[in-house]
Amino acid sequence: IGVIASVTVVALAAAVAMYVIAVDDPFGGEPTATAKIEDVNGSVGRGEVTVVGVKSGSGEILPPIVRDPLAAGAGDEEIVAVRPPGGGITVTLPNGSVQSLSLPTVPMEALEEEGPHGRLPRIAENGLRPVDAYARPVPGFVGASPKIVVIVGGLGLSQTGTQEALRQLPPEVTLAFAPYGSSLDRWTARARQDGHEILLQVPLEPFDYPDNDPGPHTLISGASPEKNIDSLHWLMTRIGAYVGVMTYMGARFTADPAALEPVMEEIAGRGLMFVDDGASLRSRTAETAVARSAPYARADIVIDSVATADEIAGRLAQLEQIARTRGLAVGVASALPVSVRSIGEWAATLERRGITLVPVSASMAPG
Repeated sequence: IGVIASVTVVALAAAVAMYVIAVDDPFGGEPTATAKIEDVNGSVGRGEVTVVGVKSGSGEILPPIVRDPLAAGAGDEEIVAVRPPGGGITVTLPNGSVQSLSLPTVPMEALEEEGPHGRLPRIAENGLRPVDAYARPVPGFVGASPKIVVIVGGLGLSQTGTQEALRQLPPEVTLAFAPYGSSLDRWTARARQDGHEILLQVPLEPFDYPDNDPGPHTLISGASPEKNIDSLHWLMTRIGAYVGVMTYMGARFTADPAALEPVMEEIAGRGLMFVDDGASLRSRTAETAVARSAPYARADIVIDSVATADEIAGRLAQLEQIARTRGLAVGVASALPVSVRSIGEWAATLERRGITLVPVSASMAPG
């Protein structure tokens, strides 16, 4: 692929509610909102690349792994067993095939502590971080192949939608859970058992708050740091065994370094990564993550900003172009039926095109 001459930054402006219902309507019964997109030079096609928040570098930063010695009598074959801290084994055979076992489905005791609202993630006394302990290992043979991270959010709100996402999406897709769903422990345990990395979606203040309210315990730019940290702690207790948190809405909050910095510091101090969903051009999360030594990733493309099969296919093609050019691309989507179906079908075709789907922890800049 030739060098991309210009990169157009598109203000992604379709706000899709996170409730998902699996019906024939491609929006799953969701209300939608459309806003005017400013400063766009022409329409976006499959041959163009629209990038939000390009992270420099090759994207070769992978989560740490522990290599187990071969059992006695295993022979001279080059078989590598990779054990993610806390449980689960991925075995890479000489022919490059991989045998994966389940990741730990419940939080490790050493990586939790009691808080005012329940159990909170923490860094273990030996220095092990949740982002490392719960990471899905990336096979060593992946090497320098183009890699794509796909994060599907809004899980846990709809029982049917969550079930369909778990059924249709491969384990390399990272799943982000909303903090307000029911049966979250059951769904996150199922996701971990199937091999998915998981994220916690944290509601942050948008510019039109409170008319547009992300939900209870939303972090507010005008609130005191203590109030926001208390809200964050409540949110953090809703699920366990997650590698990090991801923004949900929050254009105002992420544009305010004074509000963002103590929250970023708290997240990093608990051994978690911070993922920006890439929806706001005003976001200051990248520089704040560097200042607070937080493991960090930012989405390049919102895959279903226009939630139709054709538009989603075009965005996925753009992700591939970014991955081939830069080495790594990150895309986010909501758990709408059309999004889940499109991503599942597309993911099944990647291997034969020489592209590897990897979990979000493989994209993080180190903290």
